[in-house]
Amino acid sequence: MDKKNILWAPWRMGYILGEKKDTCFLCDEYKNKKSKYMVCRGNYSFVILNIFPYNNGHLMVAPFRHISQIEEMENEEMEEICNLIKITVKILKKVLKPDGFNIGLNIGKVSGAGLEEHIHIHIVPRWTGDTNFMPVISGTKVIPQSLDELSKILKKEFKKEM
Repeated sequence: MDKKNILWAPWRMGYILGEKKDTCFLCDEYKNKKSKYMVCRGNYSFVILNIFPYNNGHLMVAPFRHISQIEEMENEEMEEICNLIKITVKILKKVLKPDGFNIGLNIGKVSGAGLEEHIHIHIVPRWTGDTNFMPVISGTKVIPQSLDELSKILKKEFKKEM
């Protein structure tokens, strides 16, 4: 495998080894009307900042329903989620100006799903050189913006788009 295609993320060990709740954090967040990190709420789904991000602006799009498989999604959910992905990419291009994106699903533990029970799509902005000596050598990821600050900016942008 070409090393240029590896995304090293040792800072995520806090999530991997951390204590897990008995409840679904995505369900907890969408039910929380004062969620700090939910940046957009649709009719069937929502967009939320990942609090253990691979990169600044790492967002997830998920249905409200607690389902684990893509084939369980209703057409309305799938359509809204696809639209939210498109809007999210547009907003991230405007706000953060990334060079590209990783967008995808991890379905099942074997695929890398940290939360198997509630399907969600990751949207990770990428910049040329965003994996450098800090995370690779020292296991330290530099995220240049606080989640609170970014959340406020993104909420304003989603209000303009929706």
